[in-house]
Amino acid sequence: MADHIRIRKAEGVWTVRSGGAVLGESRNALELTEGDYPFVIYFPREDVAMAFLDRTEKTTHCPHKGDASYFSIVTKSETIPNAVWSYETPKEGVAPIKDHLAFYVGDKVTVERV
Repeated sequence: MADHIRIRKAEGVWTVRSGGAVLGESRNALELTEGDYPFVIYFPREDVAMAFLDRTEKTTHCPHKGDASYFSIVTKSETIPNAVWSYETPKEGVAPIKDHLAFYVGDKVTVERV
């Protein structure tokens, strides 16, 4: 793993919400810290309501983590494009984030410890 990336179990229960709906809740979330960036919570897929997510064609590449795939969040009131990402075949050093999802946090998406 790159020296500037740390992955550990996120303590407590974490939720992700959008459009008035709880998209996920987990006691098994991971916290990824990369350099000076704020930490990111990665939710296990089995703890996220995948019915709210639609895979998009967007992909990006990180030299440390690998190729990311993206999903839009679809709620009753709107679609939030490319709001979720996943490293489906992450590099060996960050293998724990395989089968996990991360969310862009903002006005329309919240991730919090409850």
